[in-house]
Amino acid sequence: MRSDVTLRPLDESLLRGLLDAAVADADPLEVMPPVEGPAGWTAERRETFVRFHRSRSLAAEPVGTTYAILVKEEVVGAARLLPLADAGRAVEAGVWIGRTHRGSGVGGAVLRQLLDLARAGGAQRLVASTTAGNTAAQRLLTTLGADLTRDGDAVTARLDLRDVD
Repeated sequence: MRSDVTLRPLDESLLRGLLDAAVADADPLEVMPPVEGPAGWTAERRETFVRFHRSRSLAAEPVGTTYAILVKEEVVGAARLLPLADAGRAVEAGVWIGRTHRGSGVGGAVLRQLLDLARAGGAQRLVASTTAGNTAAQRLLTTLGADLTRDGDAVTARLDLRDVD
């Protein structure tokens, strides 16, 4: 596993780096909910990105925890854990990594760290969603023992954290 990949809880100082990484290395639809208007990183879309993170993970009562993914101290993406209210002790994981860092082992390192953080927070199950075309994510999740189900283009992974080393 890569030792130069770390997760840091998102704060205001990391939020600017996260936006910069998204603008430089990701499509807006990969990293945030859709926003009306022309394609690309418009000023409105950048502001919406910042507002979204402030309202969800930097709020006084955050919805979940977002982590900046760092490779050698450079922000290259984000990962999150969101408690699932109707699923007992389960969390939903989400990850996006800038294009230039995909396929280099960053995703595997991030996922293993998320599993550790989820367990440390008391979670017993992890759920992750991806698309049918994201075979790299599916491969990572099945390697760790996740069960995958497919519904159209949506793929959902479920992993019992008590069964993962």
